[in-house]
Amino acid sequence: EVEIKSILVGTFFRSPSPEADAFVSVGSEIVPDTVVCIVEAMKVMNQITAGVKGKITKVLVENGTPVQYGDPLFHVKLA
Repeated sequence: EVEIKSILVGTFFRSPSPEADAFVSVGSEIVPDTVVCIVEAMKVMNQITAGVKGKITKVLVENGTPVQYGDPLFHVKLA
């Protein structure tokens, strides 16, 4: 397994809006350009892509939680 890490400091969001479904959940199949979450930094919503192909095995951060650069966000089992 590998980790998808935050590429910047900000607030982690699992979906594009409060009423929308999460981008990915445990069991989701992903490819390198799959958007897995948003990290908001200074009112800018930055989409984070997977960067790998595989399956999400664990979500490590709660929605709305502050994250730092390099913090692990997801575990992925590589395909």
